[in-house]
Amino acid sequence: MTGVRAETRSRSFSRVLIVTGAAILAVVALAALAAPLLSGWGPEEIDPAASLAGPGGAHPLGTDTNGMDVWSRLLYAARLDLGVAVTAVALAVVVGTALGLLAGYLGGWIDDVLMRIVDIFQAFPTFILALAVAALLGNGTVNLVITIALVNAPAYARLVRAEVRSIRELPFVDASITSGASTLGVLWRHVLPNSLTPVRVIAPLNCGWAMLTLAGLSFLGLGVTVPGAEWGAMISLGSPDVVAGRWWTSVPPGLALLVCVLGFSLLGEGLQERADARRRS
Repeated sequence: MTGVRAETRSRSFSRVLIVTGAAILAVVALAALAAPLLSGWGPEEIDPAASLAGPGGAHPLGTDTNGMDVWSRLLYAARLDLGVAVTAVALAVVVGTALGLLAGYLGGWIDDVLMRIVDIFQAFPTFILALAVAALLGNGTVNLVITIALVNAPAYARLVRAEVRSIRELPFVDASITSGASTLGVLWRHVLPNSLTPVRVIAPLNCGWAMLTLAGLSFLGLGVTVPGAEWGAMISLGSPDVVAGRWWTSVPPGLALLVCVLGFSLLGEGLQERADARRRS
């Protein structure tokens, strides 16, 4: 009875985490989509009469040093940050899963070659590798997506490979092979669906990391640059103003980034808790 109550509490807790995280991200996404309705200013539109104006009046969150509306830029930056993070992680999942499937199922020299390539990428700290790749590819949204996906894909490859190596030994896989199914058919129908559980748990957490990476690259001038609307670039532009008391140029984008990362973290933790509860049952 105690075990049943503990499992019920665990499932309830995971549900709260998932709903809370999803709600946070939904609010941010809706605000980003409704940006033209929520702000009368464009993200790169300059008000020549208001440079570093405080919050209030025509500019609810004030303006930055260039006279651009902080509230408008905050909303439009959410589109870019969320879009790049989710797209990059999705691309990393696709590439990493494909490599992990091949390495784990086929084994042999293919496994050795692919895993050595993965080892090379994982030998470097992730953000340092992202800096190097971003410097090599240059600025641009597409290059940022490729950069973040490239540094994330090896982790998925190793994760999926470990799952596939255990799944390929299970009886239902042997039965499928014996019945004459092709290698591609076995991978697609049996191995792949059963190896994605840890990927579904890790992906939301990585979306939060991807947003931090994008913001970090932009802060250092290797990502989105001003006048582009991106939270890291906004923080970088406004950071010198904080010491002068003009907090509105950098604090709002920092808080927005914090809220989004929190949402992804809660969602990922909830999925992890649910997966653990199912494993225990």
